[in-house]
Amino acid sequence: MSKILHINASPRGAKSQSALLARSYLEERKQKQPEIQIETLNLWSENLPEFDGDKNAAKLSFFGVGEMDEVGRNAWEQVVDITQKFVSADEYVFNVPMWNGGVPYKLKHYIDIITQPGLLFGFEPERGYFGLLENKIAHVFYSSGVFAPGADRKYGEDFHSAYMDWWFGLVGIEQVVTTRHQPSLLTTDPEGDLDKALARAKAAA
Repeated sequence: MSKILHINASPRGAKSQSALLARSYLEERKQKQPEIQIETLNLWSENLPEFDGDKNAAKLSFFGVGEMDEVGRNAWEQVVDITQKFVSADEYVFNVPMWNGGVPYKLKHYIDIITQPGLLFGFEPERGYFGLLENKIAHVFYSSGVFAPGADRKYGEDFHSAYMDWWFGLVGIEQVVTTRHQPSLLTTDPEGDLDKALARAKAAA
């Protein structure tokens, strides 16, 4: 049985357009495949631990910097528990609004927790970084108020999908399907544009 992990990076609840796109996709998938398990991780209500000095020291021990002591092991266990929940999914659905050209800080916090050596990526001096995830797929639903791909730079830069694409490659998620609703404010037909984006979300299912 396939399992989808929906990672909601928007704090706007029912007003979130990126979340609306993700829900439309998930509802269509559930209709087509009722046996699918869907779990939603709302990053704004999740009690994510700080990635503090103890966790950072534990991480660096994998690169030969110091040794992992008991404090480090306890800190690392927290990281492993959260990461295993991510790894256990077959498919990921992210809804990601653009914040200041990039991703919301709650999503960056989550990514910084789970992106660890030996869990999501490996490293060898000659080979460099390589992903450890295999046969995973991600669907990403992007929204922004002003930025649009190909628009003049005065409307913003894309450190948004560019960052996510880099991260997917780092951890080994090779199949990524992107659906955009950009922009949502600088448009002459906001309702029509949203309807078109919702149609693309359902078609992705």
